[in-house]
Amino acid sequence: MYDFQTAPKRLHTDSIKWDVKAGELPMWIADMDFATAPEIVAALQEKLNLAAFGYEEPHEDYFQAVAAWYETEHHTPVETAWLLYATGVIPALSSIVRRLSHVGDNVLVQAPVYNMFYNSIENNGRRVLSSDLVYADGEYTIDFTDLEAKLAQPLTTMMILCNPHNPVGKVWRKEELIEIATLCQKHQVVLVADEIHGDLVLKGPDYTPIFALPKNLRNQTIALVSPSKTFNVAALHAATVIVPDEQLRGRVNRGLNTDEVAEPNLLALPGTIAAYTQGHQWLKALRQQLQKNADLAQAFITEKLPEVKVVQGTATYLMWLDVAAVSDDATALQKFIRQETGLILSAGTVYRGNGAHFLRLNFACPESLLMDGLERLAKGLAAYKKSK
Repeated sequence: MYDFQTAPKRLHTDSIKWDVKAGELPMWIADMDFATAPEIVAALQEKLNLAAFGYEEPHEDYFQAVAAWYETEHHTPVETAWLLYATGVIPALSSIVRRLSHVGDNVLVQAPVYNMFYNSIENNGRRVLSSDLVYADGEYTIDFTDLEAKLAQPLTTMMILCNPHNPVGKVWRKEELIEIATLCQKHQVVLVADEIHGDLVLKGPDYTPIFALPKNLRNQTIALVSPSKTFNVAALHAATVIVPDEQLRGRVNRGLNTDEVAEPNLLALPGTIAAYTQGHQWLKALRQQLQKNADLAQAFITEKLPEVKVVQGTATYLMWLDVAAVSDDATALQKFIRQETGLILSAGTVYRGNGAHFLRLNFACPESLLMDGLERLAKGLAAYKKSK
């Protein structure tokens, strides 16, 4: 029913991902090479046909669509009163950092983690404090002793959680989230969860939204969600901020409006509503294709690139590749592979922590493109080893 074997041709279309040289293949930024759900396209076209694009604001149909999505897809009730509109997860995150912490405060993260978190913290005069994830036997875990010690520091006022975790693909168990939230509450730290990849759990137990925790634990939490990764609609600039506690929600709302990141563009509302009300079957088909792609990539790497280890994440379309046996400088390796083969991956270095030993590969594309990318990766790694 849906076509996941044809990539839209996005050269010379203002695409960040496809602003590349002839012959290059970008598999870095979290942007899928699939056409989005036709149901969304139809809703956007209907809006364009109106030919009137004045000021807009979200109404109950928007918030009901978000709430119904989480009830249906993740079996988690959410009250529409908890929801605020924002122009994106990162704009909302930066606003929350400014509103709920002070210059010089520590904002805790778990490296290696999405690099834009660092921008939101450091560009606003706050300090990054990382409780690095522990890497052993191909898996990442939380050192809760270290986490509590850092949450307990007097200057630590906020924690940013990636749930599921980008780049390692980890789906945090409910028990782990309860322990994190309990420690944050104990040390009076606001817990902000970026849950933008929550719809993209490919196998195993579903993710637990932070607002699904017991009431006494969720009152100091904020969740950031968006259809942008799920449906590849990042340019819609639409996200929802979920704040169960009324007083905290008031402070967040004031910040979003002060920073002017609470006003939708002409397509944000119909696109989001269509995604959340009509996108269930498309997402089901997408996840099946992504799991097939993940299996193809895993099999190729296991057979032809034994020096590379795949971290076994269960969520996202981003594969975290341990290349420590090849290089301890992911940035140099990434540049070499691009120069030799035209394949563009993300260097794990930007995610900090132990990221210098990793590359991140985006496998959300037609199988033909994926196999092309994997062949280029093999060629690049072979050339790199010969050059040493």
